[in-house]
Amino acid sequence: MSGKGCSSNNVMQARRAVEQLRVEAGMERIKISIAAAQLVQYCEEHGRGDPLLTGVATSANPFKEKKSCVLL
Repeated sequence: MSGKGCSSNNVMQARRAVEQLRVEAGMERIKISIAAAQLVQYCEEHGRGDPLLTGVATSANPFKEKKSCVLL
């Protein structure tokens, strides 16, 4: 009886996988060249405000190291 339970479980998993593949195959996709062009355009438009590209002003940096007092 456990053999039948395992086989029905495998059939259900296979059906779910087939259904998922059907959904994925039916999705409308855009061409890579169009997506790449859109990505480049977005990067060019938003690059000036990106702190990873332009850096952060020292006065506005919340992670700058605090000055420490050193006694000699």
